[in-house]
Amino acid sequence: MAIFSKKDKVALDLQAISTLISEGSVLEGNLKAPAFARIDGLVNGDVIIDEGLILGEKGQVKGNINTKEIVVYGTVSGDIFTTSLEIRATGHITGDIKTQNLVVENGGVYNGNLTMQQGEKQKQLQA
Repeated sequence: MAIFSKKDKVALDLQAISTLISEGSVLEGNLKAPAFARIDGLVNGDVIIDEGLILGEKGQVKGNINTKEIVVYGTVSGDIFTTSLEIRATGHITGDIKTQNLVVENGGVYNGNLTMQQGEKQKQLQA
């Protein structure tokens, strides 16, 4: 049957994390990682993650973020370029967002401009 032939997508929260910026850590400069990352500390600079990013409740990014998927429990001060964005109840974003999919939990805060594009148009925006 067709429903069994498709590979189920694993939630970002359940992915194996290859890069971790732990609580209390401060990274001054840009961060680039090839797979999935979690930030529970502070990053002062741009963040480029090839696959996905989890920004923990204590996590802060002061810079732009570019990734395929992102879940925000913490604070972002900068623009976000992504395919899928989830802002959790504790999440705060100040900056512009360009995405295809957006989910905001009750209590999540977002201040900025939102641009939503589908498919190829989104890829052109990131280039």
